[in-house]
Amino acid sequence: MGAHAIWGLFPIYWKLLRHVPAQQLLCHRILWSCVLLFAAVLASGQWAAFRRTAFRRTVLAAYAVAAVMISINWFTYVWAVNAGFIVETSLGYFINPLLSVFIGVIFLREYLRPWQWVPVGLAGFAILYFTYSYGTPPWIALVLASTWAVYGLIKKIAPLGSLHGLTLETGLLLPLVLAYLVYVESVGKGAFIHGGPACDVLLVGAGVVTVVPLFLFALALRRITLVMAGILQYISPTLQFLCGVVLYREPFTASRVICFTIVWVALAIFGVEGFLTYRRAQGASPGCARP
Repeated sequence: MGAHAIWGLFPIYWKLLRHVPAQQLLCHRILWSCVLLFAAVLASGQWAAFRRTAFRRTVLAAYAVAAVMISINWFTYVWAVNAGFIVETSLGYFINPLLSVFIGVIFLREYLRPWQWVPVGLAGFAILYFTYSYGTPPWIALVLASTWAVYGLIKKIAPLGSLHGLTLETGLLLPLVLAYLVYVESVGKGAFIHGGPACDVLLVGAGVVTVVPLFLFALALRRITLVMAGILQYISPTLQFLCGVVLYREPFTASRVICFTIVWVALAIFGVEGFLTYRRAQGASPGCARP
């Protein structure tokens, strides 16, 4: 819940840095996340294991793709929040679980139960309705959902754990990040050190607010069921949605109400079907007493 609460309240944090260009926000987020992650690897005595497993050609190739996906996702999110599209970012993360299921069917040949096709179809219909009513697809939501779903696919089949994987991803991006930050500083457009102490603290803190919820999430997955993890994942887009509508007064038109309602119905069906399937599986397990 702590991890999802932090993710859900991200818009408030990025709004404090709205005066900083999205490219620089992304670079500082990657830079300070990388510093913290490498420090965590060194402090936990895992550097030898990390070096032994991470620097292989196939591993580097897989995580290079993951790094591209996460950087596109982070940039799109930060830009969208500060451009006034928080509600649409929440739509992307509401759609994401359904898109992840669809990607699993296509690329991993996973089996989709009959009732799971219903929410996937409803999500597709919601996107078509949004496109029809606004005259354009919900590009922000689609980019966020698709990049995060592809990122999840890569992480599922890649060999490294969450700490080592994210450390390698940010490490691969670090040379480009440093080059860009040196460039903007050389042309007098850098925000760091020039925007005041509060701005500097928030830019460094971008790494903290990125890494902390990831650690909380990784710890939680070892202690709770996947069903519970699946239910809790809707906390963050719900909080993002409330931030957009209530806190920042973004427009929530009748068309958006219909679109979001379709997606929420789809997620309700998806969640109930998954929970009932899980309960049936638990009840059928040998030695599992029914209540």
